[in-house]
Amino acid sequence: MMRKKWAFLTVFAAFATGAFAQQTSDAFQIGLIGFYNLENLFDTIDSPDTNDAEFTPGGANSWTGKLYAEKQGNMARVISEIGVNLSPDGLSILGVAEIENRLVLEELVAQPAISRRNYQIVHYDSPDQRGIDVGLLYNPKYYKVTESRAVPLMVYEPGDSSRIYTRDVLVVGGLYLGEPLYVLVNHWPSRRGGEAASQPLRNAGAFLCKNICDTILQKTPGANIIIMGDLNDDPTSPSVAQVLDAKGKVNQVNQGGYFNPMLDFYRRGLGTLAYRDAWSLFDQLILNHNLLDKEPATGLRYHQAYIFNPPYMVQKSGQYRGYPYRTFAGGAYAGGFSDHFPVYLTVLKPVAR
Repeated sequence: MMRKKWAFLTVFAAFATGAFAQQTSDAFQIGLIGFYNLENLFDTIDSPDTNDAEFTPGGANSWTGKLYAEKQGNMARVISEIGVNLSPDGLSILGVAEIENRLVLEELVAQPAISRRNYQIVHYDSPDQRGIDVGLLYNPKYYKVTESRAVPLMVYEPGDSSRIYTRDVLVVGGLYLGEPLYVLVNHWPSRRGGEAASQPLRNAGAFLCKNICDTILQKTPGANIIIMGDLNDDPTSPSVAQVLDAKGKVNQVNQGGYFNPMLDFYRRGLGTLAYRDAWSLFDQLILNHNLLDKEPATGLRYHQAYIFNPPYMVQKSGQYRGYPYRTFAGGAYAGGFSDHFPVYLTVLKPVAR
C-alpha cells in the first residue's frame, strides 16, 4: 500500500520555510532551483531523424495540436506555481527532461503563465533514439550563464560493443546571485531489461557526473555544483549512494563530497513517481560541499528541498488513484500533467551590511 502522509508533510515544510523567508528576507537573498520531468513534451511534427511518430496526429497517441497546446498550458501552470510562496519570482533555474527539442521549450517559456519571467533556454540535441532531450530554463535576473556544453554518456549493450544512444549530460555554468554555480542536468538510462541488469548504465552516468565535477573544481575550487535530473534510480541505489557517495545528512559530507537532500524524503516513504503501488524518488537534486553551511556564512548556501505535489497534480480516481496525474495512462490520453512530480530547493545568500 502507498503511504499517503507525504503530501501533508511536504506542504507543511513549504509553509514553515515561507515563514523563515519572510523573517529573514532583509538578511538573505533567496533563490529557487528545481527539476521537472515533463513527460513526453513532444511537438506534433514527425522528425525523420528520431522515433517520434507516435506523437503525431496520425500516430499511436493521436497527438494533435489541441492536445499539444493543452500539455504546454499544463506544464506552464505547474512551473508558474512552484515556490511562489517563498519568492514571487518562483523558480529562477529549472532543469527539464523528456522534451523533444528547443522548439517545445521556446513555446513553453512563451506561455502566458510564465512569459513575464523572461526564461532563457540552454539546450542541445541528444542522440537519444526517441529524440528526447534535457534542457535548462533560467531567469537572467538571477543567473548569468557564461558557459554550457553537452557531454555524451557513452554506454554500451551488456556483452556487446554496440552503443546505447541515450541523453547527454547538460553542463551549464555561470554566476547565480553573483556566485559561481554549475548545474548538471541528467536523464540517466532507464531500467529497461531489469533494475540489476541495467544498473551499470546508471553507474556510468554517476561516474561521468563525478568526473565533470572534479574537472570543474580543479579549475574553480570554490564553485557551487548541483547535479539534478531523473536518475532512474533512488537515493539509495548504487549509482547515487556508492558511485557519487551522496550523503543524506549535511554533517556526513566531507570536503569534496556530496549531499542528497532527497534521501530523507525517500526514507520517509515519499516519492516523485509511482509504479505498482510503490513510490520511487528518481527526481533528485544533489549538492556539492561548497553549498553547505559555512562559518562565517558567506556566498550561496543550501536551505531546504521540496517535492511539489499539490492536490490538482494527483490522480483522483481509477487504477492510478493517488499517483501523479499524468498526460497518458494505460495508453490513453488522460489530460494531466506528468507522471513525475517536480522537485526544488532554496538557496540563500547573505546580504552584505
